[in-house]
Amino acid sequence: MKANFNELFSVKGKVALVTGGSRGIGEMIAAGFLANGAKVYISSRKQVTCNETAARLAGQYGGTCIALPADLSTMVGVEKLAADLAQHEPKLDILINNAGAAWGAPIDSFPEAGWDKVMDTNVKAVFFLTQKLLPLLRKAASAASPARVVNIGSIDGLKTAAFDTPSYGPSKAAVHHLTRFLASQLARERILCNAIAPGPYPTWMLSTGVGFGGATENVDWASVGARNPSGRVGSPEDIAGLAIFLCSRAGEYVVGQVIASDGGIVAAS
Repeated sequence: MKANFNELFSVKGKVALVTGGSRGIGEMIAAGFLANGAKVYISSRKQVTCNETAARLAGQYGGTCIALPADLSTMVGVEKLAADLAQHEPKLDILINNAGAAWGAPIDSFPEAGWDKVMDTNVKAVFFLTQKLLPLLRKAASAASPARVVNIGSIDGLKTAAFDTPSYGPSKAAVHHLTRFLASQLARERILCNAIAPGPYPTWMLSTGVGFGGATENVDWASVGARNPSGRVGSPEDIAGLAIFLCSRAGEYVVGQVIASDGGIVAAS
């Protein structure tokens, strides 16, 4: 068998949907796909922000980036996003299930609403959006080029969280195991499922947790990174590079795995 190393990490010409793509890790992944020749759809709950991010990313990296706003904490929103994408595309090569929510409160006063919102967005939506998009994923899947599903979990699903977020870590642990289940069911159809468990990245969600008030620019990320074995927080290249690997020929034999992208935190814990 002669090896072919041409375009080993290419996603050029692929169609990708990135949920939660208007900011944070989702935006970083969307940018990486665009810069490498994919056509990208991004979704987020806020229509104006979603539209603005899509236009900005297309301007910065070229290519086509289209906003499909949807609230994935509800089945109505999940079904709307799947239907909207089907109006634009006959097939879907890459699904990045990144949209997520967190809720912070002490264990004694943690509300049911905080539990339900996090579980509905982080777990239920991942399963049902994947389910609703299976027809498009199946049309894209082939032996020569499988379709991909990448679920964004968290290192809080691999270890105990540092924050008072009792529903967040369990929701991400559920995402990790759901990924294994989906992989076992779909690999024979040439739909390959994996998960990424990010550690600290300069995102709005982490910014609120470490006291930066949601700001991601002009704040002291170095102080956060100093506690990391690698001495820094993650960069867009780190998370986009891993996503591209999993969605390219290079990652085709990786199935049902949860890969931490955390600079060594889980290994050192």
